[in-house]
Amino acid sequence: MSLAIIAALTPDNWDIELLDENFDRFQYKVADLVGLTALTSQVTRAYEIAQIYKKKNIPTVIGGIHASVMPQEAKKFANTVVIGEAESVWKDVITDFENNRLKEIYNGNLQPMVNSPQPRIDLYNPGYAFGSVQTTRGCPMSCDFCSVHTFNGKQYRPREVVDVVDEFEKIPQDKVYFVDDNFIGYSKKSTERVKDICKEIIRRGIKKDWFCAASMNIADHDEVLQLAAEAGCRMIFLGIESELIDQLESANKKMNIKIGIDNFSKVYDKIHKYGIAVLGAFIYGLDTDTPETIENRTKYIIDSDIDAMQATILTPLPGTPLFDRMLAEGRLIYNDFPKDWSRYDFVEVVFNPKLMSAEVLTSSIDKAWKMLYDNKRLKRKFINALKSTRNPVSASWSYNSNLHYHNIVFEKQSNKINFEDT
Repeated sequence: MSLAIIAALTPDNWDIELLDENFDRFQYKVADLVGLTALTSQVTRAYEIAQIYKKKNIPTVIGGIHASVMPQEAKKFANTVVIGEAESVWKDVITDFENNRLKEIYNGNLQPMVNSPQPRIDLYNPGYAFGSVQTTRGCPMSCDFCSVHTFNGKQYRPREVVDVVDEFEKIPQDKVYFVDDNFIGYSKKSTERVKDICKEIIRRGIKKDWFCAASMNIADHDEVLQLAAEAGCRMIFLGIESELIDQLESANKKMNIKIGIDNFSKVYDKIHKYGIAVLGAFIYGLDTDTPETIENRTKYIIDSDIDAMQATILTPLPGTPLFDRMLAEGRLIYNDFPKDWSRYDFVEVVFNPKLMSAEVLTSSIDKAWKMLYDNKRLKRKFINALKSTRNPVSASWSYNSNLHYHNIVFEKQSNKINFEDT
């Protein structure tokens, strides 16, 4: 989406091509200017591509969350680094390029989302099963492992409801992901905005199924859930992280603490009441984790009424308090940067835990994944989701999500075995 927004900000007299390596392996093409974006786990590849063009004296610009928090690293590989959001500076980048005075660093500032254009979705690869749309940026929470508040700021910045629904309606796919970090927000104003989006989708008769991420306080808003379900919401992602209060406190998960661990099941039940499935996200490898707590967390996930299960490894990403702390404590196992950034993908242990060795943590997580994503268990979860939501579409979405995580985990296991055999 970020590159499509950049394309929308670019003057009409430019010819733009978007290459997405999820579908097409990079092949060199002549260009006047090359822009790249990457998450931390992808940035090593972005640097490779930037170097190819740099050697041919074709200017490169890199942005995105990793380059923004590691600009000195990024400018070793690209000619120009855009720090932060690009809406406020991309016009300057283009003007400076056209006048042969491109700078090494541009600092974007946070602007109201009303100034952000609709992304050029016509440039997306048509192979995506899901379309995507963003309604806000920013998050007032400061979770220890998250860099969203570092990059997008701590204030919610909403887009106009009509612009959001216009874009939603144009998306060619009939399945859509609202990519907001928290669709519901924490204020009455945010709640009303979600209601207005859903009402407008309903009013226009747009028939698309969608899912979103929200904080657990969404269960406090029956009208939101009812309207969301009527507007096509089939699944909600909840960042639960842990069932232990001390771990929620150390991760600074304020909303989950406020809700109360004993009330988590009530949140799942409330969402199910409106025919919507629950995708619960958990973290393995928190500082007070042991093999026993990981096993207990796995049992909690299995026994709970969570429909789709995401269980990833704690990963210290640059731009987070977690990364700064682990770096200062000398706990990062892989610190040959930028080469080792590709390991920071949430499915590999990249740090030394406090209460066990990295090897024991890895084996405990491998065992947990095999329990979670066992084929028979996934089928039981599907049947339970059918009973809880009484909605075959929502249940199917949760089952397909579980299959997706199953494939990631077992592909990792297969690659590990092949590497060891080699």
